[in-house]
Amino acid sequence: MRGQRRKCPFGAPDATGRRRLPGRRELPRAAGTRDLQLRRFPVAGFDCWGRPLGVSRMFFYLSKKVAMSNNVKLKCISWNKDQGFIACGGDDGLLRVLKLETQTDDTKLRGLAAPSNLSMNQTLEGHSGSVQIVTWNEQYQKLTTSDQNGLIIVWMLYKGSWYEEMINNRNKSVVRSMSWNADGQKICIVYEDGAVIVGSVDGNRIWGKDLKGVQLCHVAWSADSKALLFGMANGEIHIYDNQGNFMVKMKMNCLVNVTGAVSIAGIHWYHGAEGYVEPDCPCLAICFDNGRCQIMRHENDQNPVLIDTGMYVVSIQWNHTGSVLAVAGSQKVITQDKDVNTVQFYTPFGEHLGTLMVPGKQMSALSWEGGGLKIALTVDSYIYFANIRPDYKWGYCSNTVVYAYTRRDRPEYCVTFWDTKNNDKYVKYVKSLISITTCGDFCILATKADENHPQVVLILSVLFVQFVLVLCNSIGTPLDPKYIDLVPLFVTMTKTHVIAASKEAFYIWQYRVAKKLTALEINQITRSRKEGRERIYHVDDTPSGSLDGVLDYSKAIQGTRDPICAITASDKTLIVSRESGTFQRYSLPNVGLIQKYSLNCQAYQLSLNCNSSRLAVIDILGVLTFFDLDARVTDSTGQQVVGELLKLERKDVWDMKWAKDNPDLFAVMEKTRMYVFRNLDPEEPIQTSGYICNFEDLEIKSVLLDEILKNPEYPNKDYIINFEIRSLRDSRALIEKVGIEDASQFIEDNPHPRLWRLLAEAALQKLDLHTAEQAFVRCKDYQGIKFVKRLGNLQSEPMKQAEVAAYFGRFEEAERMYLDMDRRDLAISLRLKLGDWFRVLQLLKTGSGDADDSLLEQAHNAIGDYFADRQKRLNAIQYYVQGRNQERLAECYYMLEDYVGLENLASSLPENHKLLPEIAQMFVRVGMCEQAVTAFLKCNQPKAAVDTCVHLNQWNKAVELAKSHNMKEIGSLLARYASHLLEKNKILDAIELYRKANYFYDAAKLMFKIADEEAKKRTKPLRVKKLYVLSALLIEQYHEQIKNAQRGKVKGKSSEATSALAGLLEEEVLSTSSRFTDNAWRGAEAYHFFILAQRQLYEGYVDTALKTALHLRDYEDIIPAVEIYSLLALCACASRAFGTCSKAFIKLESLETLSSEQKQQYEDLALEIFTKHTPKDNRKSELDGLLEGGEGKLPTCVATGSPITEYQFWMCSVLQWDEELTNCIYRESLYNKVDSI
Repeated sequence: MRGQRRKCPFGAPDATGRRRLPGRRELPRAAGTRDLQLRRFPVAGFDCWGRPLGVSRMFFYLSKKVAMSNNVKLKCISWNKDQGFIACGGDDGLLRVLKLETQTDDTKLRGLAAPSNLSMNQTLEGHSGSVQIVTWNEQYQKLTTSDQNGLIIVWMLYKGSWYEEMINNRNKSVVRSMSWNADGQKICIVYEDGAVIVGSVDGNRIWGKDLKGVQLCHVAWSADSKALLFGMANGEIHIYDNQGNFMVKMKMNCLVNVTGAVSIAGIHWYHGAEGYVEPDCPCLAICFDNGRCQIMRHENDQNPVLIDTGMYVVSIQWNHTGSVLAVAGSQKVITQDKDVNTVQFYTPFGEHLGTLMVPGKQMSALSWEGGGLKIALTVDSYIYFANIRPDYKWGYCSNTVVYAYTRRDRPEYCVTFWDTKNNDKYVKYVKSLISITTCGDFCILATKADENHPQVVLILSVLFVQFVLVLCNSIGTPLDPKYIDLVPLFVTMTKTHVIAASKEAFYIWQYRVAKKLTALEINQITRSRKEGRERIYHVDDTPSGSLDGVLDYSKAIQGTRDPICAITASDKTLIVSRESGTFQRYSLPNVGLIQKYSLNCQAYQLSLNCNSSRLAVIDILGVLTFFDLDARVTDSTGQQVVGELLKLERKDVWDMKWAKDNPDLFAVMEKTRMYVFRNLDPEEPIQTSGYICNFEDLEIKSVLLDEILKNPEYPNKDYIINFEIRSLRDSRALIEKVGIEDASQFIEDNPHPRLWRLLAEAALQKLDLHTAEQAFVRCKDYQGIKFVKRLGNLQSEPMKQAEVAAYFGRFEEAERMYLDMDRRDLAISLRLKLGDWFRVLQLLKTGSGDADDSLLEQAHNAIGDYFADRQKRLNAIQYYVQGRNQERLAECYYMLEDYVGLENLASSLPENHKLLPEIAQMFVRVGMCEQAVTAFLKCNQPKAAVDTCVHLNQWNKAVELAKSHNMKEIGSLLARYASHLLEKNKILDAIELYRKANYFYDAAKLMFKIADEEAKKRTKPLRVKKLYVLSALLIEQYHEQIKNAQRGKVKGKSSEATSALAGLLEEEVLSTSSRFTDNAWRGAEAYHFFILAQRQLYEGYVDTALKTALHLRDYEDIIPAVEIYSLLALCACASRAFGTCSKAFIKLESLETLSSEQKQQYEDLALEIFTKHTPKDNRKSELDGLLEGGEGKLPTCVATGSPITEYQFWMCSVLQWDEELTNCIYRESLYNKVDSI
C-alpha cells in the first residue's frame, strides 16, 4: 500500500528514470543487479536494506610515521588483530615485525591519546627477493611470508622473538596470494602458474591442484571454510569447494560495460568473528584496479552493492567488525599534476564515510588495527599510522552515558544507559537503531518501525508510518513513542521540542514530560499547543511563524535541489544546514524563517551556544568555523547584512561542545588534543581522546568511548574524565598560594559563578564571613548566604569552625569539635541529618535522658530498616525487637519464613491490635489455617476466620466456627463445602457434613442417590438395603425436625395440633418436588423382601418364600422386573404352585427390556416345565389373599413375609428409637463404607 500511496525519490530522475544515491557514483546496470531505486523501503535516504544513507561519518588523521632503513620500498603489511604485531615486507628481502605499545601511568591518557612507542622492531632474515605477501595466523600466532622467488617461510614466536619454523620453495612459480581460513587450521596458497596447495597448520599438505591455462592472483576462504574464491589475472573470479572442485564462475556486475584489461586489486571476505552490524549484512568485498567494487552478502549474491571509487586501487580490507571497508590507492586531483594517495572508507552498504589523503609517491598496502581505531599504510619506504574517530551512536543526559553497540548473539542494537554517578547500567535492545540524541534528562532513540511487532503492524497499516522516535528517561524507560513517516536522518532536541529532518523536510514534535518548567517555557508551550504538537515543514518553504505548520507528510516526499545535511536547535532557534552551504535560521517554538546565511562548506555537525548568538560548524573535512548570527556587517557591495563569519578556523576537528553557562566558552577536540577557547582565544591543549559529554561550571566531562566499547558490558568509571579549565585552576592556585584578596581581584576580572563559589568556600575556611557573603551573593547561592548569616549569629569560634567543617563534608572533624565542646546533642543532630544511624546509636549510648528513649527507639528502627533493605533480616530482627517495631518485625519473620516467631509475635499482641489482621493474612498466604484463625478471632473477625478456613479447604473448622458464632451464612457455607466434596467424589463425606449440621433432607437426597446408583450397579442386595435404610432414617429425622421447629413457633392451647398441621403442610410442599419423602421406607422394604425370599428359599421354606416373593410385585420401580419374576417363578416352581409360576413366565416373556434370545430361553424353559406339570396351583386357597390387590390386601409381617391374619401384632416406631443407637448406626455404616449396620 505504501508503494501505491506515494513515491519517494532520492532526487530528480535521469534519462533512464533511475535516481542516484547521494555520495555514490552511478554504475552501468546489469541483469540481476540491485536497483538503486528502493524496493522494500520506498523512502528517500534509505538503501535497499532499509538503512539510512548520508548519516554516518568518520574522521581520520595521520598520527605517526615509521621509516624503513636505507629507504627500502615496502610492498605489503599486515597487522595482527590479537597480539598487535605489525609485519611489513619490501624490496631486497626486507621483513620486519613491529609492535606499538602505549606506556603511561596517567589514567587520563588512555586509548589514542596515550603515547605509543615501538616495543619491538625485529628484522627477520631469510628472504632474498622482494617480500610480496605477509599474512598472520592469529589463532596459532604464526606469520607466513613469501617473496618474489616463491619462497614461503612460516615464523613462530619464541621467548619474545620471531624464529623460522618451516620453509617451502616450489621452485616453479611465484606465490601470488595466501589465505588462512577462519579457525586457522588450513592455509590456501596460489601460484601464478595455476597451482593451488591447501595445507594444515602443522605443515602437512591436505590437497593440491593445477588449474591449467589460468594465472592466479588472489585467494579467499569463505567464513565457514566450505568455499574458496580464486581470482584470475584477467579479472575473473571462480568459486571452488574446499576440496578443489569447480563450482561456478562469479558474475561481476561492477564490470558491466567496462572496456580494456582490468586486474583484481583485492578480495577480502569478513568472517564474522566480531558479529555483523546488521543481519544479512554484506561481507564479501571485491575491488578492481580501475576503482570498481562490489560488496556481496555471499558468493552467489545476485544483488550486490556496487561502488565506483573513482581511483586506482591497490589494496582493500575490512575492519575488525566488518562495518568499514578501507580502499587504498591513488586518485587524480584537478588542482595537481600528480596523483594523490587516497584511502576511501565505505560501509557494507556502499555509503561513503570519508576520505584520507596520505603524502608520498605510491601507496602499496593497508591493514587495520585490531580495535578498528587505527590503520597502517605503506607508502614508499614509510609506514603511516592514521587514527580513526568513529561516529558512535551515543549521548549524555543526567549523569548517564547512553551508548549502542552490536553483539554476535543478537540481531538488535544493545543500548546501554550507564549511570556514571551510581555505576548502575540499564540495557535495552533496539532493532534498526538509526541515532541517539540527548538533552537534559531525556533521550531520543530514532529507529525504523519493527514490522514484525503486532502492535506496530496495526499502527503501520492505519497510519502508513515507517519510523519511530522513542522518548526515554535516563534509565531507558520509554515515555512517549512517536510514529512518523519521515526518515529521521538528522535529529536534535531541546527541553521542549524534538526536531527530526530528512533530506527534504523537517518534523517538529513538542514532547511532554512530568517536569517543572519555568514560566517562560510554560508560556511557550501554551502558545505552541494552539498550533499543534506535531508539524512538518519543507526545507524550501518560508514559514512566517503563524499557524501554517501542519502534520502533512506529503511535504516529506517533495524533492529539493539543495538537500538538508545537518540541523541543531536551542530553546528559541532552529538552524537547518543545506549541502550548498546555505544555513536557514528559524524561530522556536513558533516556526518562522528569520534569516538565511551562506558559507563555503558542507556542514556535518552544528552547535549553538547557550544564548543562540553564535553557531559552530564542523564540515565534512573536519574544519571548524564559527558564525556570529546577530552581527551586522557591510559586505563587498556596501550593503549591510546580518551574520558574520568569525576569523577562527581549526582543522582535524571531530568534536566540540559549547559551555552551558557561558556563550564565549567552548571546547574543541583536535586529533588527540582538547582545546578550550574563551572569546576565540585558546588555552593550552590537554592530551585526551575522549568524547565531550558536558561543559559546565568551568569543568569538562568527557568519556573514553573507545575504551568502553572494547568491553561495553562492563563500563569502568575510570573512563569518565573531568577536566578543569585554566581560569578555575588559576583561581585555585591563587587562593592557595597568594591569598583571598588577590584571588578576589582575579575573579573580579574573570567572573564566573563557579569561581565566586570557589572564593566563598575558601573564605569560609578562614572564617572571613564578609568575603564569603559577598562571593555567595555574586554566585547567587541563597543557601550559602543563609549559612553565612547563621554563622554570624554564633558567638563561639569553635562552634563556627565545626559548622564550617560540616558544611564542607568533614563530618568526623565536625563531630569531634561538637563533642569537645560537650555538645553531644549537636553531634547527634549532625548524624541524624546524614542518616548515619549507627553513629547516632553509639552517641546515644554514651549518655542518658528522657528524650533519648524515643530517639533510641527511632535509631534501632532505622538500623533495622538498613539491614532489611539489604536483605539482612536476621540482623534487622534484633534491632526491631529493641525498637518495638512490631510491623517490620512481622514482615521480617514472614520473609525469613520464621512462622514460629510470627506466631509468638501474634500471641504477644493485645486483643484487637491493628497488626493482627495483617499477621493473619500472612498465615493465610502460607496455608497455616489454625494460626490464621487464632489471629482473626483475637482481633474479633470471625467472618474472616471462616473465609480463611474455606479458602484453605478446612471445611470442618469453617462449619464449627460458623455454628459457634451463629453466623447466618452457614447454609451457603455448607453448600459450598458440599459442592467441594462432591467435586472430589466424596459423597459420603458430604452426607456426614449435612447430617452433623442437621440438614437431614439434603443428606437424605444424597444417600438416596447413592442407593439408586448402587442398585443400578447390581451391588450386593444387603448393601443396597442398608443404604435405603439409612436414607429412610434421615427422612424420619427430617420429619421430626420439621415438627419440632413448628412446635417451637406456635404458642397457646392449640399449639400441638397447630404445629402438627403446619409440619404436615410443609412436608406436603417438599413432597411435591421430592416424592421419596412420601414413603421413605419403600426401597428398604423392597430389598428386605428380596433378600428374605431368597433366604427362605435356600433354607427350604419354599411356601414361605413364595409368599414373600409375591410381595415383590409391588416394587417393580425399585428392583428390576426380570429379577422379581425370575425369583417368583423359581419360588413357585419349588412350591409346586405351577399356576403362579406360569403367570411369572408369561410376565417374563412379555418384558420389553429382554432381548429376543433371552425371551426364547424363557419360552424354552417354560415349555420344558409345563409339558410335565399342569399350570395350576395345588394350594390356591392359601394364595388367594396374596394374589388379591387393592384395599382388601392383608398387612404383611416384615419378619416372615406372611400376611397377618390375627388382630394382635407389634409395630416398630422408628421415631422412638434411642438417638445414641441411631448415631452408632450412622457412624458404623459411613465409616465402614456401609458394609454393615
